[in-house]
Amino acid sequence: MADISAALVKELRERTGAGMMDCKKALTETSGDIEKAVDYLREKGLAAAAKKAGRIAAEGLVESYIHGAGRIGVLVEINCETDFVAKTDEFRALAKDIAMQIAASKPDFVRREDVAEEVIVREKEVLTAQAANEGKPEKIIQKMVEGRIDKFFKEICLLEQPFIKDPDMSVQQLINEKIAKIGENISIRRFVRYELGEGLQKRQDDLASEVAAVTKNC
Repeated sequence: MADISAALVKELRERTGAGMMDCKKALTETSGDIEKAVDYLREKGLAAAAKKAGRIAAEGLVESYIHGAGRIGVLVEINCETDFVAKTDEFRALAKDIAMQIAASKPDFVRREDVAEEVIVREKEVLTAQAANEGKPEKIIQKMVEGRIDKFFKEICLLEQPFIKDPDMSVQQLINEKIAKIGENISIRRFVRYELGEGLQKRQDDLASEVAAVTKNC
């Protein structure tokens, strides 16, 4: 029987919206193969989000968010299946939340699949060297690196970041909840984030904290 890690169960739950126990059972039944586990949940009718994930989402909208009198600007394209849903208040509110998330948390990519392999390799090399410098035994360095690379993805990938309005859920879990509620596939296609003076030498303010504070009043 394959050793099913909590991280693997969590990843499957985020992808499908299925319950934790259902995800663990699916992974156990498929010997830890996450793609087969997704299919297993879909076949059992347990994957609320996965059932819709293959459907074409070509409608939607481009949402904008400007913070601090023009100090930070975000544009994000969020897709759904129909123009009707794109015009609903709930979908527009979701798009606004995602734009604010990007402003506050500064992701570099939408999902981990978007991260170039050379970036991942370089990060793993750095993390491996760090663990070795900490005097960790060789046999546990690999596990440490795996854990730290997951943390790295959560920092740079939008869908894996904690949602700023509810840090107990990820952005992907938020999307999955909306898919289940709205009944259409929803996907974040792309985004761009501008910060005034970015790359120039200047005084650094805690802009992320400011944006996060604003969201509490929304």
